[in-house]
Amino acid sequence: MATISKKRKQVLAKYDKTKSYTIAEAAKIVKEVTFTKFDSSVDVDVRLGIDPKKANQMVRGIVTLPHGSGKVTRVLVLCTPDKEKEAKEAGADHVGLDEFIEKIKGGWTDVDVIITMPSVMAKVGALGKVLGPRGLMPNPKSGTVTMEVGKAVKEVKAGKIDFKVDKAGIVHASIGKVSFSSDKIADNANELLQTIIKLKPASAKGDYIKSVHLSSTMSPSIQVDAKTVHAG
Repeated sequence: MATISKKRKQVLAKYDKTKSYTIAEAAKIVKEVTFTKFDSSVDVDVRLGIDPKKANQMVRGIVTLPHGSGKVTRVLVLCTPDKEKEAKEAGADHVGLDEFIEKIKGGWTDVDVIITMPSVMAKVGALGKVLGPRGLMPNPKSGTVTMEVGKAVKEVKAGKIDFKVDKAGIVHASIGKVSFSSDKIADNANELLQTIIKLKPASAKGDYIKSVHLSSTMSPSIQVDAKTVHAG
């Protein structure tokens, strides 16, 4: 018979697995049940009552977390020379065009976000096989294909994230770090959830928000009462 570790017992004593909580309560519990030595990410998983196979029920959007994501986001800007200064001054980690396109063709993808301009998308589009599977392909809908490259860099660095429902109808997003106060975790989670609610497809029937869970990198997931999310 498997024995339960001391830490596991401590975790199980902090909350009731059969209960659902408000976002504020769940944020406090996640902090209490995380024992990692590193600063774990806090994640939100939202199961939606949609059919992601239908084009008119695709849910995708962007949200600027009020307290940032807590992550150091490495940004590459692929732009023409006249935009390089703007991108660098905004805080981009890498700026250029042809030399980086060649590096990416060779398999280099050591960045978190790629921002580019409409005029160079023809060149960037050729990198689809490398960038697509890694979720790095710039997209106008996520604000990463724009003439305002400086503004886009600043937004990403400040905590702007994009999210997309997966094949199972679930939106998964990291919304902070365990080192954040519970209030900041709750604020960020609520901002994401309210954005998802606003994106409800007109063709979606029945309950839109099926379930919400909050967790950290290595903690159990805390169930959030979906009714309190709608009320938020």
